[in-house]
Amino acid sequence: MRKVVLSVPGISCEHCEHVVSGTLTSLPGVRSVKVDIPTAQVQVEYDEAKADVERMKQVLADEEYPVQRVLEPQR
Repeated sequence: MRKVVLSVPGISCEHCEHVVSGTLTSLPGVRSVKVDIPTAQVQVEYDEAKADVERMKQVLADEEYPVQRVLEPQR
């Protein structure tokens, strides 16, 4: 499993959190999604063999939540 943090400035409320979380969770290979509204960051744990960051960015952009930056998770 790999973890990545996505910076998604459009996240500003619980509705946004629900849409982003649901969209990413529906992708094959995504194990967990944690949305932090105050920082507008999304931590995603996923199986690299089944999911990739570019696909995550694409599906979020389709929902009008474009990813601004991809960050490594803080340890």
